[in-house]
Amino acid sequence: MKESLKLYLVTEESVPLEQLLTIVEEAIKGGVTCVQLREKTNSGRLFFEKAMKLKELTSRYDIPLYINDRVDIALAVNADGIHVGQEDLPLAEIKRIVPHTMLVGVSAGTVEEAIAAQKDGADYIGVGAVFPTKSKDNAKLLPDGELERIVDAVSIPIVAIGGIKLENIAEIRDTGIAGVAVVSEIMRAKNPCEAAEALRTEIL
Repeated sequence: MKESLKLYLVTEESVPLEQLLTIVEEAIKGGVTCVQLREKTNSGRLFFEKAMKLKELTSRYDIPLYINDRVDIALAVNADGIHVGQEDLPLAEIKRIVPHTMLVGVSAGTVEEAIAAQKDGADYIGVGAVFPTKSKDNAKLLPDGELERIVDAVSIPIVAIGGIKLENIAEIRDTGIAGVAVVSEIMRAKNPCEAAEALRTEIL
């Protein structure tokens, strides 16, 4: 599982479906190892339609698809996993609802949140924001050294997220993280395949 978290693409909901599918496919060809569909304001129906199409695409390449927040949609499309935040349905309840084969990731911004997530059964933790980011309005920047403290405090894989770009990956590469999650660095790239290739090379 750890290997599949190496280059974690989080989608941007403003992108129309056909364009989304093109970007994701190019990114997978470039080395993206898993994809999270993140929709915050779109209707449940549109979220479901995007999820169905993305699941078809990612399955073709044997790449895991995670759904952000919505357990119902993750179940409906038979997603590989779900990712939730601190304000979402409690992890214990999610684990009770979803099949044991469905992985569950949790966002954490402190050592305490990370330890609690591991204790409650999280399969991996998304930690951020490691750098300033425009992709998430309410993202709080991690204090210096907090990423390393979280990595040391838990034994499950950690994915760093928030403002990660090609030029700053080196700053976090040796912290013990399993991988990095990116949004705009791929979603807004002129060539998503090349952007993913470059990121993957830097991570390795």
